Formats: sequence, structure tokens, C-alpha cells
Amino acid sequence: MAASAASATTLAVNLLDAHSLLAAFGVVGIAVVMFAETGLLVGFFLPGDSLLFTAGLLCAGSAGDATTLSLPLVLAASVAGALAGAQCGYLIGRRAGGALLGRSRSKRLHEGAERAEELLERYGHAKAIVLARFVPVVRTVLNPLAGALNIPARVFTLWQVVGGLAWTVGLVLAGYALGSSVPNVDRYLLPLVAVIVAVSLLPLAIELLRSRRTGKQQNGSV
Repeated sequence: MAASAASATTLAVNLLDAHSLLAAFGVVGIAVVMFAETGLLVGFFLPGDSLLFTAGLLCAGSAGDATTLSLPLVLAASVAGALAGAQCGYLIGRRAGGALLGRSRSKRLHEGAERAEELLERYGHAKAIVLARFVPVVRTVLNPLAGALNIPARVFTLWQVVGGLAWTVGLVLAGYALGSSVPNVDRYLLPLVAVIVAVSLLPLAIELLRSRRTGKQQNGSV
């Protein structure tokens, strides 16, 4: 009976809900989701940003239930999953080229690929790889795309590590800091997650504004 109840609970997990994933799978779930979202095209729909932020809240004991996670373990799982996933995605892209993406019928995935290509063309390899970490779907597609475009492995590895650390550690610690300082913060979890996703897009927005200003200045000086 206990085994059947556990399996029923697992089947009832909502893959799109960060709290549901964490309650069911804990730290292991964080590593798996980070790996899938950043390394496998099929993981583009997973809630990476909200998962990291909610995990930070759970580490601070601000979940509104008995689920509490260890901050060091959450950080380790987040970083390991995100870095390993990105490297795996790069290797898949290098071996399979654009074939896997070409077979997909997902409009959202193809739009993400177009944005990833724009990032690479506009900002170069280093900035694009770091910025992509903060953009849902784009961070899934850019890694195999980088492999397909034969971006040097050393360049990709260096900057995906930089971006991966900034993204995972930053969001987890943001959730932890907020959960530690604001009582009953779980009541505002949904709007907070929305804010975090919006904030995660700021680096890309800032770079877009800078590039537009630079372009206008160059056009004006001609």
C-alpha cells in the first residue's frame, strides 16, 4: 500500500510547478531538471528560473510546509546539473548538427533558436553564451547550436561555466535571502517568481539597449 501511494504521488507531480517538483524529488530533482533544461531539447518547457528561486526559499524554511532543503546541497545540485547539461547539449550539437532541432515541430523551440542565433551574431560567443543562461528556451537551444556551429570547445566551456554559476547561484541565493528576511513569504510565491523571471531577462534587455544606442551613435557619426 505504501509503495502504491508513493508511486501515485510521483505520477501526480506537476512538471511545470517548481514546488511540486521539489516536494516530490528534492535535491535530486533539481539536478535532473537543470540537466534536462540546459542539455536536452525536450527539456525546454521545464521551470528552471522558478525552480532555483523556490529551492532557495525552501532552504530558508519559507515554503509554508515541512519541506526544507540544505543550501549547500541545493547549490551543488544546481551547479552540477546546469554545467553538465550545457556541456552535454554542446556535444550533442557537435555530433548531430542541426538535425535534432530541424525535426522538432515546436514553434517555441524554433523561436528560441532564432533568438539564440541573434545573440551569437550580435554579441559574439562569450557574451551570448553567458546571456543565454538568463533567457528561458534560449538557454536550452543555444548549447547544441553552439556545438553545431563549431564554436571552440574551450571558449564554450569557459563561458558556459561563468554563465551557469551566475544564473544558478544567483537565483538560489536570491530566494534564500528573501526567505530568510521576509516572514511568510510563501504567500507571495507566484508574483515573486514572475518578478524573478522578469529580472533574469534584465541582462539581455540592457545589452539590447546598449547595442541600439551604439548603432544610433555610429549611424549619426557617418
